[in-house]
Amino acid sequence: MIINKKKKIIKPVFYILCAIAISHFFNDIIQSLLLSIYPILQKNFRLSFRQVGFITLTYQLTASLLQPIIGFYIDKYPQPFSLLIGMSFMFFGLLILSIANVFYLVLVAAALVGTGSSIFHPESARVASMASGGKYGLAQSLLQVGGNLGSAFGPLLAAIIIIPYGVKNVIWFNFIALISMIILFRVGKWYKKKHYKSIIKNITKNKFNFSIKKIFFPMLILFFLLFSKYFYLTSISSYYTFYIINKFGISVQNAQMHLFMFLSSITLGSMIGGPIGDKFGRKYVILTSIFGAAPFTIILPYTSLNWIGILTMIIGFIMASAFSSILIYSQELIPGKFGTISGILFGCAFAISGLGALILGYIADSTNINFVYKICSFLPLIGIFAIFLPNKFTNNKLLKK
Repeated sequence: MIINKKKKIIKPVFYILCAIAISHFFNDIIQSLLLSIYPILQKNFRLSFRQVGFITLTYQLTASLLQPIIGFYIDKYPQPFSLLIGMSFMFFGLLILSIANVFYLVLVAAALVGTGSSIFHPESARVASMASGGKYGLAQSLLQVGGNLGSAFGPLLAAIIIIPYGVKNVIWFNFIALISMIILFRVGKWYKKKHYKSIIKNITKNKFNFSIKKIFFPMLILFFLLFSKYFYLTSISSYYTFYIINKFGISVQNAQMHLFMFLSSITLGSMIGGPIGDKFGRKYVILTSIFGAAPFTIILPYTSLNWIGILTMIIGFIMASAFSSILIYSQELIPGKFGTISGILFGCAFAISGLGALILGYIADSTNINFVYKICSFLPLIGIFAIFLPNKFTNNKLLKK
């Protein structure tokens, strides 16, 4: 943070926020490659939908199980260069994926990418908060926009570079990982110079002194909302290309373009969620962004190819604004444990996505891919439970005296 001592104004450090957003962009490009090349992996290794689900499960569970542990660890033992270490895992994951000749090597690559993500997400949220200047919603939205842009461009780049020429071309994306490692090294130096000493001094003050009874109900609601959001979104990210190829007979490249449109709409939605939450309250953003998508998800399985692209963009735009608000709401609910809370929430999101991909893969194999979207269409209705979140709260109300 930059502090003007005369006016006592704290300003966001935008060059750090931009560096983190760019790194998140690169991180999520790498993540989305796995999802984007599912059709070619299915063809090369003759995979069932169940096996496709196992790839997602391996990646998501690796990330989800490690993220709370890593978040707790960095709260207790801050590591300024941990983001650089996380990107190194992703570098080796890409390398293995590019030379994989059996299905199990694909799973190893997915596990390494998941490990890199588990390190990156809680720590990047912490660094964004450090550089926010008190504008936490804005900082987290910038961070999420970077990631969502990466998720959007991943399928597009895969359609151009990998799908026409083969999985070996994944190795070209290692250059992205190297560039990100250079950026994150600079971020680590800033973190160590500006914040490391003050964080170490304040660690003893950040104790779990909150009332479990006061926060249990709001946190339970937030986990239900995460379930509805990410279980639905994994139906799009993992199986959307299969769905429209099967239903409308379009090419793989065309299906990737539809996925790119959906992921691009998520980027636009992420831009507004945090700032609106800063101004009008996070509860109302959370309610609107999940429950508000329900009419469109319910209609989607019964529309034509022209309308399905429009509807998925509307759904992506509406649902994207939720996570930044949920993250900051939780951190306000349990102050002083930024890494732990970030790790738990990111971990839950990844776990829900991984388990959802596996469950939906089994359903698709047992019935058909069209049925998956009919049953998932009702999930955003769970968003109505956001009504029961406290409108406002302060530490005095939620913490023990």
